[in-house]
Amino acid sequence: MAHPDWPRAWRAALYGPLGFFARGSRPADHFRTSPLVGPELAEAVVELLDRVDVALDRPNRLDLVDVGAGGGELAAQVFALGKRFGGRLRVRAVELVRPPLPAGVDWSAELPDQVTGLVIAHEWLDSLPCRVVQRHEGRIREVHVASDGTESLGAEVSSPWLDQWWPLSVDGQRAEIGDPRDAAWADLVARVAAGAALAVDYGHFAGARPFAGSLTGYRAGRQVPPAPDGSCDITAHVAFDAVAAAAGPCELVTQREALAALGIAEEAPAAGLAAQDPLGWLAGASRAGRIAELRDPAGLGGFHWLLCPRSAPISLVRA
Repeated sequence: MAHPDWPRAWRAALYGPLGFFARGSRPADHFRTSPLVGPELAEAVVELLDRVDVALDRPNRLDLVDVGAGGGELAAQVFALGKRFGGRLRVRAVELVRPPLPAGVDWSAELPDQVTGLVIAHEWLDSLPCRVVQRHEGRIREVHVASDGTESLGAEVSSPWLDQWWPLSVDGQRAEIGDPRDAAWADLVARVAAGAALAVDYGHFAGARPFAGSLTGYRAGRQVPPAPDGSCDITAHVAFDAVAAAAGPCELVTQREALAALGIAEEAPAAGLAAQDPLGWLAGASRAGRIAELRDPAGLGGFHWLLCPRSAPISLVRA
């Protein structure tokens, strides 16, 4: 049985003719993520977009580009909440297969050449294939994989990125070499003529890398071994310190911190409201529960937000 390297197998499993994304599989069918919780993430994005708009002095056209849009939920929600921008707002979802989108939201399978506004890459970087390596008998060797997930060790690997960002000092340690992601993020940021680019993802940092790496799969709501047969999403967490260094000055916070700074706070409705306005109390309690889920540091609140401004002073934590 042939064992190709992980990048080729990973890319084919997600983006090949019979791949997970190429055949229109929707992330919502396989794992839960922030845009699926409710409209609160979109509210935060709209608040950030408003800061971008102000910093750019209200341009005639304001772009919101959702890269790796999945089922299009976030793009659709931002479009629905974007009435404050009038007819200036242009929302585009970038995804390999066109998701169901409301009239007025554009779609493309390609990245835009130039953006004036905000680009958001929500769980995009973690799906970009990269080499998987393991230290074995003092040498760093590439991990190969068959379509059924069976792995083997290949040739010895030399990587300046690995030396700088994820050195392996103990046999059995694994890493995902993140230089393709660094390059992809730097390219995406460079496409912003004015405004900012925002990456939202799970990640890790030097000194606290996962010993066995973070490569995994998701299928039908469950975490599964990452078999590259097109039946599951394949993902690995992002080395955020390396990605941040690739794109110039950036701001990096947790999702919990970002939402608080953008006015999304989990405030339970007053207990007395239940008797006076039961439906209002129920709506308020439901909203507080959704925000609590988005801010849970053991769950979605553990996402990192990396904001890279371009040609304007834009911040997550400073209004």
